[in-house]
Amino acid sequence: MKVYGTDKIRNLALVGHSGSGKTNLTEAMLFVSGETKRMGSVAAKNTHSDFSKEEIDRQSSIGTSVIPVDWKENKVNIIDTPGYMDFVGETYSALRAAEAALLVIDATSGIEVGTELIWKYTEKIDLPRIIFVNKIDDENVSFRKVMEQLEEEFGKKVIPFTIPIGEGPEFRGVTDVIFQKGYEYKDGKPVEIELNLEQIKATERIYEEIAEVVAESDEALMEKFFSGEKFTREDLLRGVTSALLDGRAVPLVVGAAEKAIGIDLLLNLIVNYMPNPGDDRAHIGFRREDGESAVVDVKEPFSAVVFKTIVDPFVGKISIFKVLSGKLTKDFPAYNANRDKTEKLGSLVVLRGKAQLEVNEVVAGDIAATTKLAVTETGDTLCDKNKPVKYKALKYPQPTLFFAIEPVSKGDEDKIGTALTRLQEEDPSFVVSRNAETKQLTIGGQGNVQLQVIMDKMKNMFGVEVKVIPFIIPYRETIKGTASVQGRHKKQSGGAGQYGDVWVRFEPNAEGFVFVEEVFGGAVPRNFFPAVEKGIVESMEHGVLAGYPVVNFKATLYDGSYHDVDSNEMAFKIAASLAFKKGMEEAKPVLLEPIMRVEVSIPDDYLGDVMGDMNKRRGRILGMDQQDDGTQLLIAEAPHAELFEYAIDLRAMTQARGNFTMEFVRYEEVPAVISEKIVEKAKKEQ
Repeated sequence: MKVYGTDKIRNLALVGHSGSGKTNLTEAMLFVSGETKRMGSVAAKNTHSDFSKEEIDRQSSIGTSVIPVDWKENKVNIIDTPGYMDFVGETYSALRAAEAALLVIDATSGIEVGTELIWKYTEKIDLPRIIFVNKIDDENVSFRKVMEQLEEEFGKKVIPFTIPIGEGPEFRGVTDVIFQKGYEYKDGKPVEIELNLEQIKATERIYEEIAEVVAESDEALMEKFFSGEKFTREDLLRGVTSALLDGRAVPLVVGAAEKAIGIDLLLNLIVNYMPNPGDDRAHIGFRREDGESAVVDVKEPFSAVVFKTIVDPFVGKISIFKVLSGKLTKDFPAYNANRDKTEKLGSLVVLRGKAQLEVNEVVAGDIAATTKLAVTETGDTLCDKNKPVKYKALKYPQPTLFFAIEPVSKGDEDKIGTALTRLQEEDPSFVVSRNAETKQLTIGGQGNVQLQVIMDKMKNMFGVEVKVIPFIIPYRETIKGTASVQGRHKKQSGGAGQYGDVWVRFEPNAEGFVFVEEVFGGAVPRNFFPAVEKGIVESMEHGVLAGYPVVNFKATLYDGSYHDVDSNEMAFKIAASLAFKKGMEEAKPVLLEPIMRVEVSIPDDYLGDVMGDMNKRRGRILGMDQQDDGTQLLIAEAPHAELFEYAIDLRAMTQARGNFTMEFVRYEEVPAVISEKIVEKAKKEQ
């Protein structure tokens, strides 16, 4: 594939709510640019960007893919992202590698949850964006309503650069507001048409809005504007780019991806007004560990960041990277600054979906891929060993939903670890852990879809089928009363005898477990004290209620007796364990459960529902805090047992507008009614 200079490259993250038509838009771009002779579609399961079995089966993107498009001697790298918010880690990673976002909105649905969340995030990181309103040709579409909704939600900064000619089934073309020309389309190709008086007036009115925004970017342009002088093409290019970069304007383009209508004007807008990565004003998402921004310049020493890894069962690991400075050739020894290892490149390619197009070099600002890197993982920096540099890693959102899993076939335990390690290379936003206490293997992520995809990939790519099993909650036991008991072990039949006799007082202790001795007159010899403590410590692993570990008590050895010949450490250890069992039974044992601190971010509209739901989960509301973005932060504590599927339930309650984090804070006593059921179940299992 042709090598492009930095000034000829544009990188856009393609984002939007699931089902808005992002993948079909990439197909339309490839078709209109002449890269393909026939347009693929999600429905036909033949698109370039959705190529994995899981994506084809679901007819939806679940991973990031890169689609380069050649347009008027420029290279437009479209980084197609999943619409499911479960895969928000993929979206954040793609936005970091782009100088702008291309936000797709379904005209039939308007502003959906995914659109809102992406808009807020791009506003937060000051990333320029373009809006493409798709599916204008669908039934019951009103462009006016879409614009009203956009202005209400996002403000006056959203300005249409094209407007539709006809709507719904009558949609046949678009008007270019900048050049005040109209086009109708046949097979994706535009034919210029005469505009009627109403269309001319509409374009002139919007052109004035654009001109006013452009004028604000430059004093000389401001003078031109107020003197009534027409802006030149160069004036518009400079002014629109400045307005887009400083967030004063968000250009909007309308079209129909499946019919390839309006796609050429969208591509024109991208190459004309979007900054190239080397532009001093361009948004660069990568910062060095010393705090400095990346300098995207081909004359600087080579550096790049791997922002996506694909695990291919046939090819192996494919590492997708963005070159931030210098250039990379196939024979260059790329130094991994994170691992302190020099990597040998397996190949140097530009990806178009799963297709690999070989290139001789990749320059600063461009995106490419290589295979078979031995130690490099997503987020790692590759650079020149003589001029080392390291870029900060992306912070992924904390997992909020966890599944406990086990293999369907008992012989697959070893395979699971390998499969999950490989899949974590592909998606670092999910976590894997094995609970040291319950021995359960868990996977955690942003939602049900993400975790289901992980399990599907384990089966399809690695031949390991797993199933979800109920969580084992790590309950604890403790005591609320005091008991003084005797533990006596005596064995004298056959061979050497055994004799150990202890009196131990058990009482609550909020600071944890403590063992002390108050023995007088040598009733128990000092050398047996460690054996008594050991007997209690080992017994603590299984309480008398339901077999859970016992915590927060004090054991005081205060009396006992011994035999000169038959007493030994083992005898006193057994005596202590007998005392423990009797003492726990008499000292009012209770069950404890883990309590989590939960912070829930929600719009005001859902506050009542979420608070009511938290109360049903035996939660306590600790407080509320108004956030800068207008949302409410609800702070609560609730039992972990009530929160395993909270991610799914919160999404349903808030139409996916709510999110939360949680962390363990302490153990608390389980209510008696619930405790009885837990104890009964545990005894049946034992």
